[in-house]
Amino acid sequence: MPDPTTTKPEGRRTLSVQLVGQLRQMIFDGELEPGVRLQEEELSRRFGVSRTPLREALKLLTSEGLITIEPNRGATVTRLSVDELAEMFPVMGVLEGLAGELAAVHGSNDDLAELRVLHDEIVQRYGEKDLKSYFAANQRFHERLLRAAHNDTLANHYHLLAGRVRRARYRANLSTERWAQSVAEHEQIMQALETRDGALLSGLLRAHIDHKFETVRDAVEQDAKRRTAKP
Repeated sequence: MPDPTTTKPEGRRTLSVQLVGQLRQMIFDGELEPGVRLQEEELSRRFGVSRTPLREALKLLTSEGLITIEPNRGATVTRLSVDELAEMFPVMGVLEGLAGELAAVHGSNDDLAELRVLHDEIVQRYGEKDLKSYFAANQRFHERLLRAAHNDTLANHYHLLAGRVRRARYRANLSTERWAQSVAEHEQIMQALETRDGALLSGLLRAHIDHKFETVRDAVEQDAKRRTAKP
């Protein structure tokens, strides 16, 4: 008897959403590296699904800019260029700066309390020198900050860009100095948020995004150098 999750449209949609989350995380973690071709048969076996929900998941990931599908070549993990990053990060900075201003005004006390918990987790992961968990906690903080702005239009526009560059951010290896600077910036961001200083918070967030761009740009350039150095 066929699996109902692969034959009923609503079942396929649910399964496709699950696959999107799994594949997205594999890309963020570097398990699926930029430029690698995705083998549908292999992925179908790995996840125990038919190709129909898998293909639907790949199409959803193309809308996030994580996957590129080309005729006669199939799906590959999209590479990001420095030029693309240089276009996207200033826009992200403006959007996140605006999110900070709005959160300072409209964020509830519960919003700020949850952000404080996430901030404390960031500091804890830094103390443990757990970079992967640090990045994850950092991502949750910025996503929660967007929700605290209580502006769905702003959040939707931000997420369209954030999904495209997040994998590069995860791949970037922070230097000791840059990591310490990032945590110090988060301390300032949290203080400005708790004092509801929207103007200060906006400036801090935009500077924070600028520094993230520098780190991600270096990681992308190093990847490009490694590719060209291969025989």
